[in-house]
Amino acid sequence: MRSPRPAPAKCAGGDEKSVDQLPRIAPMSNSAAREITLWFLAALTDVAKLSSTIRHGKLLEWIDKAGYACAVGWSRSYCVTAYVGNIRFARSVESGHLVEVNAKLIYTGRSSMHMLCRAAAADPRDGMFTEACSCLVVFVAVDEGGRSRVVPAWEPIDAIDLALADEARPAIGLRSEIEDMMRAQDYIGQSTSTCSLTRFMAAPTDVNWGGKVHGGNAMRWIDETATLCGMAWNGTECVSAYAGGVRFYRPIQIGHLVEVDARLLHTGEQTMHISIHVRSGDLRTLDMQLTTHCLTVLTLLDDHGNVITVRPWLPRTEEDRRLDAHAVELAKVRTKFDGSPLLGRSIEAPM
Repeated sequence: MRSPRPAPAKCAGGDEKSVDQLPRIAPMSNSAAREITLWFLAALTDVAKLSSTIRHGKLLEWIDKAGYACAVGWSRSYCVTAYVGNIRFARSVESGHLVEVNAKLIYTGRSSMHMLCRAAAADPRDGMFTEACSCLVVFVAVDEGGRSRVVPAWEPIDAIDLALADEARPAIGLRSEIEDMMRAQDYIGQSTSTCSLTRFMAAPTDVNWGGKVHGGNAMRWIDETATLCGMAWNGTECVSAYAGGVRFYRPIQIGHLVEVDARLLHTGEQTMHISIHVRSGDLRTLDMQLTTHCLTVLTLLDDHGNVITVRPWLPRTEEDRRLDAHAVELAKVRTKFDGSPLLGRSIEAPM
């Protein structure tokens, strides 16, 4: 016997539509959880203060959310951002543009999930998407006590998956090399370098789904303070071109004091290399603990958006010279990624 036709469903505004006409959402499966894409319009409130373009830190915030959704879908568990690396900014995004953020699982460890994340944008009038940012994000699944937990093993299902997995494995060793290099440096001696420091309280609006500050919010704060440091040195607008080695050591609690410290380490002909440390602590004790450390490369732009020459900075103290050499060495290590699909270059399946 044929089932009766469903009754019309009431929609917003009082219109009636058949249930057959309503959008349908497929249940989440492990196959679907391998990749997720978010679409939305960039809002006027997302733009940088001195321009009409979206702040690069906002792009990282969106990327972290897409990666988190993919990680949770795969692990069926709460996840935390552990590392973000090889962040490449390719173009600016305008307010009102359609934004597409994609997170694709490319490798799993015991409790870690490695995501290739990309953000692209298009004018809604033509729908021509071009890439704005790409990076590698590592999430770790944790239980209710904050301990890491095992995640389902990921296996490649096509040639593109195989190529990405082949890139992800050596990237683990390269990431460890960069982390060790950054961890070996200290920033306690005399310096003549330009520094910028911001302090504020972590607000309830910064919370993630586990009650701590969202990793994407921390990356936005990093980008904003690095930009402040770059502008303090050159006195003109600058934007992030690259960020790497974003290592999250511990979560930031809501209501804690947050301190973001940026310091200029090196200038190239068109670049400024800036190290950023994020610390947080309870206001009652002011025991500030390191939560995040990374390095950002900024460029200067003229009124037409073209990259221009940076005012050179010359290290004067022993620590300045050591950290200047450290920034140069990190740049050399990053060239090992050249030609890698993890830079955002497309991978074509063999014919």
